[in-house]
Amino acid sequence: MAAPREETRGLFSQGVRAVLGSWAALQIAVEHGFGGAHGREKAEWMVGAVEQYFHSNAALEPDEVEDFLAEVLNNEFDTIIEDGSLSEVSRQLQSLFARFQCGGGPALTEAIARLVQRQQEVGQAAAQARPAQGSSSEEEEEEERPEEVPAGARNQG
Repeated sequence: MAAPREETRGLFSQGVRAVLGSWAALQIAVEHGFGGAHGREKAEWMVGAVEQYFHSNAALEPDEVEDFLAEVLNNEFDTIIEDGSLSEVSRQLQSLFARFQCGGGPALTEAIARLVQRQQEVGQAAAQARPAQGSSSEEEEEEERPEEVPAGARNQG
């Protein structure tokens, strides 16, 4: 059996994955290819990077987490998030990390379950927002129309 700290560390990792997976702006950026051909891999890498950031830095302030997330999104997805979700995601991550530090396995498990439900909802919505693959006449019409960018997500590339 794993030590309690290792179990909660694994739960924190699951929590980070669920928070980022339920972040609509990030999922839309991935679905629309803002991260390039390897956008999904970048999103997966981001989970580990965020987890490591929390473990490597003590007593993070909310604006530090926001700045870190904004920098990763800008560097990896050429995207600036302006919908206010950075602060919400930062708060969620900090709340999960505080529970992790207190060894709150049951509280982490409950929070993760709620986030996983939200992640599934966001995943479905992001997939529906993706342009449908259609006939060549539909593609020609789409090429003539400017691409709609979701509010709050802006591609820098």
